[in-house]
Amino acid sequence: MYALNFDRFRELSALEEGQEFREKMESAGYSSFYSFVEQFRRELQAYTDHSAAGVLLLIDRGRRLFPEPGRFSPSWDALWDELESVCMAKNETLAAIAPSEREGEWQVLIDNPYLPQQVVCYPALAFVDAVYLYAYFLRDLKPNEHLRLQKITPFLVRTGNRHASVFPTS
Repeated sequence: MYALNFDRFRELSALEEGQEFREKMESAGYSSFYSFVEQFRRELQAYTDHSAAGVLLLIDRGRRLFPEPGRFSPSWDALWDELESVCMAKNETLAAIAPSEREGEWQVLIDNPYLPQQVVCYPALAFVDAVYLYAYFLRDLKPNEHLRLQKITPFLVRTGNRHASVFPTS
């Protein structure tokens, strides 16, 4: 059985293999390409400094093999531009924060102080997850919006009294 997944895509070495992968993916259709894209996004989320250049090469390979991902779904018309943008922003963020500063708990905040809407907060994240979210949201940041990547130093953390809950206990 020919594997149509990101691991197989990463291992493609020859032009002929890439063409075969593309043909099989096009034959398999939307669900296989959707799975492939989700695996690609997970790779984009998980990579660190050591594999940053390799991820950009994989995005370029994807762009060459599937120049019109919108054929699978119109929502993917700008897929490669989106992935490249997130990758570039993540690389810049990784370069800006020294490895010695990355341990601990992180959060991402999005706020527009000029609009009456709540601040969006993604708390209690590992560094690699926080950097991915920061890079993801940076792509569509609107004027006057503030995007913050913050290292958290918790002083006190408490959980509410279970007996005071309005929800049943069992």
